[in-house]
Amino acid sequence: MKVYLLSLGAGLLVGVVYSLLGVRSPAPPAIALIGLLGILVGEQIIPVAKRWADSHELARFVRNECRDHVLGPLPDNRKGDA
Repeated sequence: MKVYLLSLGAGLLVGVVYSLLGVRSPAPPAIALIGLLGILVGEQIIPVAKRWADSHELARFVRNECRDHVLGPLPDNRKGDA
C-alpha cells in the first residue's frame, strides 16, 4: 500500500510541475519522452553517488546496471556474426 501512496504522491507532484510549466497532460510526445529520460537518469544519481569512492565498482555499475536500466536489454550482435 505504501508504494501506491508514494506513486500517487509522485504523480501529483508531476501534475503540479506540468501545471506550472503550462504543459497539458498527456504531454506532447517529445516532452513526455524527455521527461521519462529524466526520470530514468535521475533514478541512477543516488546509486552512482554511493559508488563514487570506488571507481572500479562505479564503472562496473554504470556499464552493467545503469545501462540496462536506462536503455533496456540491448540486442546481442554476436548471433549474426558467423
